Amino acid sequence: MSISDVLTPDLLHRIRERAPGYDERNEFCAEDLDELQQAGYLKALVPEEFGGLGWDLRQLVETQRRLSAYAPATALAVNMHHVWVSVGRQMVRRGHPEFEQVLTESSEGHIFAFGISEPGNDAVLFDSSTAAQANDDGSVSFTGTKIFTTLSPAWTRLGLFGKDTAATGEEGETPLIFGFLPREAEGWRAADDWDVLGMRATHSNSTLLDGATVPAQRIVRRLPTGPNQDPLVFAIFSSFLTLLSAVYTGIGDRALQLGAEHAAAREALTTGETLDQDPDIRYKLAEAQLRQLALDAQLRSIAAEVEAGAEHGPSWFPRLVTLRTTATRTARAVLDAALGTSGGAQYRRTSELSRLYRDALAGIHHPSDDESAHRTLANYLLGPLK
Repeated sequence: MSISDVLTPDLLHRIRERAPGYDERNEFCAEDLDELQQAGYLKALVPEEFGGLGWDLRQLVETQRRLSAYAPATALAVNMHHVWVSVGRQMVRRGHPEFEQVLTESSEGHIFAFGISEPGNDAVLFDSSTAAQANDDGSVSFTGTKIFTTLSPAWTRLGLFGKDTAATGEEGETPLIFGFLPREAEGWRAADDWDVLGMRATHSNSTLLDGATVPAQRIVRRLPTGPNQDPLVFAIFSSFLTLLSAVYTGIGDRALQLGAEHAAAREALTTGETLDQDPDIRYKLAEAQLRQLALDAQLRSIAAEVEAGAEHGPSWFPRLVTLRTTATRTARAVLDAALGTSGGAQYRRTSELSRLYRDALAGIHHPSDDESAHRTLANYLLGPLK
């Protein structure tokens, strides 16, 4: 199925119409998720042999960008499911059949969520404050707090990890254990703590784990602490950062469109001309377009190279964090220009530009944050600190 067959104009229109209400009521985008699932969108990246649509990452990036231009919070919500499917797809292609469950269950209608982020954990994937207790039957019980668990009301499989403090690796390293928690498992609950500035419809509640047990067959990886080149680490980073960047690129696309529309609709009292004829307004919006087109090229290039398995060696992570940083910065810069040229009426809370601006601010908090990105770039360029 083509992109336009899945995300039809009518579906996108309904999603855009619901977005302001979700934001106003701080309500989960349940109707959007239901319609997207019925359209087959949640299995877009699942290979056809596993029952999916067989899209590649480039197609999904293009579509997530389009969806975000209609409803950023809905796009970000389904993004987290798509990230796990992308990870599963990469790992299976690399010869790790334990990840086939992600592909088959996504095709069956299961929804995957990201249980990775933790309070104060700036090591992200390389360490964990969640305790992972290995049991005699091969299952693992997790105790700790996960934050920003997008799709909290709807996930059926939670991809998570923790640290087994009772075991050590060959070199004395404490292993990190990754697995997928079924929603029906006991020992967890979602906190009612999502009342935030923007991206409100994602309902990214915290998840409190208290001995939540992942069955042995759902444990998919054990890694040492600290930076490493394991394929799972690359699969998560490349999928997460590329698809996240698509969402923020879509916000910029919509901001530019609205900025141009508002400029054409406003008339200057002094000249009688519409503001799309004003040289200063034209310069500001042209500068925003310049930034957006540069990001467009960067996003397309990275998505194509991830899909093709390009060999960038140690420069892969600098490239990925640069894309993510550029995407979130560009979204905010383009919105600054659109708001600055669209008149005071767009400062009202009910304005779409106002909502987009709040949504774009969430980019500050996504991994890799600004500080982490700069550490990655400095270490690549200058070597590690002595």
